[in-house]
This record gives sequence, structure tokens and C-alpha cells, in this order.
Amino acid sequence: MKSESNIWNDIFAEQKRYNSLALSEIKNYDKFFIYSIIANSTAIEGSTLTEEDAQLLFDEDIVAKGKPMTAHLMNLDLKAAYEYASAEATKKRNVTADFLKHLNALVMKNTGGVYNVSVGVFDSAKGDYRLCSVRAGFGGKSYMDFQKVPDKTDDLCREINNRMDTDDLKSIYNLSFDAHFDLVTIHPWIDGNGRTSRLLMNYIQLYHGVVPTKVHIEDRAEYIEALIDSREKESIAPFRYFMAQQHLKTLRKEIDDYSKSQKQTNVFTMLI
Repeated sequence: MKSESNIWNDIFAEQKRYNSLALSEIKNYDKFFIYSIIANSTAIEGSTLTEEDAQLLFDEDIVAKGKPMTAHLMNLDLKAAYEYASAEATKKRNVTADFLKHLNALVMKNTGGVYNVSVGVFDSAKGDYRLCSVRAGFGGKSYMDFQKVPDKTDDLCREINNRMDTDDLKSIYNLSFDAHFDLVTIHPWIDGNGRTSRLLMNYIQLYHGVVPTKVHIEDRAEYIEALIDSREKESIAPFRYFMAQQHLKTLRKEIDDYSKSQKQTNVFTMLI
């Protein structure tokens, strides 16, 4: 396994290659890049829509035949959440509890609902914090007591805002990875925590104008293992390292896909 310094050297090198291609200047590149992030994020939570399915849904309003409506709604909701977050990132909006609640409300708009529990009622479609205990999967450990959620979330927002004033690339990404880990560990909501935490990560990246990180669906098991490993070791290092690997993979895939498309274009031009 590479050391942390080695993987960041690789990221810096690939970032230079990525920047030299000026991919964001290609028509609709940024839009389709975000579509890919959305499709992968929902797939991690059980959506069966592929990236191609999501693109057809978003741009042509075509549903994927034989796939659940819930999967379509998950993707449409997350798209709306990303559009809102992207707009707010250009305004350099601070991260607050209300902002996070609104992100989660958008994420859960069409798949959430009202919960009646012993201590009260909350609506997961409106970004309400959970008023009950939740576990990390079947037989998993319980997340923190719901009564601690408001204060812990406020603490997280303060920490994020205190660290936002930086132009150092590694610091930006580590802040985004830490925020991702901390929010999903607090687990403020009954559902949508993973999608909202990955969206927060990308919001911090968009705020700073750097390339958003994608968590690739094929690496879902390793992603969960990294989260568990960091929690059990009480160290952010395993999760930071995994996310750095994911970001390096994202950069290399984008560069490789562009190179392949250019070769195909050149071949097509020669045949005309």
C-alpha cells in the first residue's frame, strides 16, 4: 500500500494532467460529471439505475424499464439537491445546521415520510433530525443517541467553517473527506445520511472550485470497510486514505475516458 505522501504526489501529478485538458470547457462536461456522481451515490444506497439510466431520466424524462420507481425518485431528488448545493457554493455560503437540513430534505423529498415515535413525530422528507436510535446495518453498532445530534451537528458546522479559508489542495480535500466522515458518523437523520454526507463533501469541493470526488459503486464494500475501520480505530487516517484513492481513481478515469474519446474522434475523421 502506498504511503499518504506518495498518493498525494500522484494526485498532484494527475491534477496537473487533468487541468491541462481543460475538460470543463467541453460542452456539458460538468453536467455529465455530476450525473455520474449522483448515479454512483444512489447506487451505493441500493438504486439499480445505471449512469446511462440516470442521464436518460434527467435529460429525456425516460424511466428505466423494469426498475423500481423509488430508484428513479432517489436520483431525481439527489439531482435537485446537487443543483441547489452547486448554486450555494458559488455564493460561498457557510455550512450551518439549517443548510444541512435543507440538503437532506431535498435528498429525501420524494422517498421520506412521517415517523411517530415515543418521544414525538418527525418528517424525514423535511430534513428533521431523527428522534430515535438507528443501527449501522443489520446487527451493526448503534449510532450516537439522537439527543446528542443537534449539538454534534452544530459543532461539525463550526469546525467546517473554521477550516474553509484555505487554498491548499490537500487541505481542501482532507476537510471535505473529514466532513463526509463526521456527518455520516453523527447520522442526524433516519435516512439519506450517506447521500447527504457525500453531497456535503462535494459541496466543500465545489465551494473551492476543485474537482469533485466520486465514490465509485464498484468500491462500495471497501468504502464501508474504510468507514468502519476509522470508527473502530478512532482515527480519520483510514478513511482519508481510501477517499484519496477514490479521488485519484476519479481523475485517472476522466483523463482516460477523454483520451479514448479523442482517439475515436481521430479515427472517425480519418474515415470521412
